[in-house]
Amino acid sequence: MKILPPTCEKCFEDFQQALEETREVIRSFKNNPNDSKAQHKVVRTFELTHELALKTISEFFRKQGRPPFSGPRDVTVEAFNEDLIDNGKGWLDIIIERIKFTPLYPEDYEAEFSQNIIKRHILLLENFERKMTEKLNN
Repeated sequence: MKILPPTCEKCFEDFQQALEETREVIRSFKNNPNDSKAQHKVVRTFELTHELALKTISEFFRKQGRPPFSGPRDVTVEAFNEDLIDNGKGWLDIIIERIKFTPLYPEDYEAEFSQNIIKRHILLLENFERKMTEKLNN
């Protein structure tokens, strides 16, 4: 039996649930900022939420008949060009920071990355949620 890819709407719903979980994890971490496990959870839930945002964007474009993208940078640039995201540089910074955070790099980057998530990156995902809601409701 052939499995159909998820719809854009389903991807967006999954993204919204992950975004809410990320918000909750951030709130919990702010209440206990010295907890390294909570800091790690901020990074992990954010990464999942970002991946779901990229998947939503890809499915949105696939629904329009566009060919698949070669990676997150291409998806991000096209999403900025189509006004699905409002800060292309910020989204590209997320990709770069996620690459820096990969376990292949020896430096401890988690503390800086989690602070960037809390201060800047979460707002980018919240703005995407608002813009995508508008696109899907039109």
